[in-house]
Amino acid sequence: MRDVEISDDMIRLGQLLKLSGLVEHGAEAKDVLEEGLVQVNGAVETRRGRQLVDGDEIVLDDEVVRVVSTG
Repeated sequence: MRDVEISDDMIRLGQLLKLSGLVEHGAEAKDVLEEGLVQVNGAVETRRGRQLVDGDEIVLDDEVVRVVSTG
């Protein structure tokens, strides 16, 4: 697991996928979400706009990232 720092209190899932490098661009984020390949805190998530906060864990394939708010 690796931490991804954000400067605000929340970030949208599509933005985090790009920021963390789990996907390269927005279209790829949309695709992996539609295919049900992303989990947030252990549950499949399909909404790109899902709000993530400090401590949320995101899984895509065998990569795990945790949101860490510095704001």
